[in-house]
Amino acid sequence: MKKSSVLKVIKELKEKSQKRNFSQTYDLIITLKDLDLKKPEHQVDFFQTLHYPKGKKVKICALIGPEMEANAKGAVDKYILVDDFPKYVKDKKAMKKLANQFDFFVAQATIMPKVATAFGKVFGPKGKMPNPKAGCVVPPNAPLKPLVEKLQKIVRLSAKLSLMVQAAVGKEDMPEEQVVDNIMTIYDALIHHLPNAEHNVKEILLKLTMSKPIEIK
Repeated sequence: MKKSSVLKVIKELKEKSQKRNFSQTYDLIITLKDLDLKKPEHQVDFFQTLHYPKGKKVKICALIGPEMEANAKGAVDKYILVDDFPKYVKDKKAMKKLANQFDFFVAQATIMPKVATAFGKVFGPKGKMPNPKAGCVVPPNAPLKPLVEKLQKIVRLSAKLSLMVQAAVGKEDMPEEQVVDNIMTIYDALIHHLPNAEHNVKEILLKLTMSKPIEIK
């Protein structure tokens, strides 16, 4: 995939898209082929760090013990102390709302078993459990601000149930070169996770929130 091809589609989307009263998100959709998702080695599920943020603020909640409270204040959007976990266990609606409200959950490593017991049944199926592969399970003395900054640039690329990978890659008001870079970074990382690299890619599409997708040739 060439950068010039990506840039051409971005310009075409901007030209064809109606003006909205908000900045639309660019969504990258990559459909795959010749994979048997029943085989673990054919499944895709990894985190990729981009060079640029995706334009939309990533919301982060920390699940911590009291020793991390001072560290969490001002660093994350919300934190929940271990003593408050039972409130969510008793109120499944509140727990589901919490899971939908945040993009990433960070957990203190020393209380991870309690996090799993309290939140696992709801967070697990939604893919919201604190994930060590994304750096979201941290020691009690870990500074959270650098992790929060890193998570603004991380995307999860997953194709475990269907032959499709989808990710937000930027906003309409971002410099086009940054959106192109994010798309190329995702594509290059994805083909390295496929058994036959680009030969497992069927189609690459790009769309804005309110637009129809356009194929990147």
